[in-house]
Amino acid sequence: MTDEIKTWEYRVQTIGSFFGTKDEQIQETLDEWGQEGWEAINVFTPENSGKITIVAKRPLTERARRMRSIPSQ
Repeated sequence: MTDEIKTWEYRVQTIGSFFGTKDEQIQETLDEWGQEGWEAINVFTPENSGKITIVAKRPLTERARRMRSIPSQ
């Protein structure tokens, strides 16, 4: 048994519009993220907004860690 510390990467995205967010749009986003290995850990509505913000996490892999270290152009 190893006591390996898990490291995570996080994703935060706000979807929808001032007039609301359709259930289908939420489900579509969550399904897409789930296929990429993301797990939603929080969903909330920003104050005075019809939008929703989704917070998700997934284990940080070596590949993702390397991609993050490459400067964006």
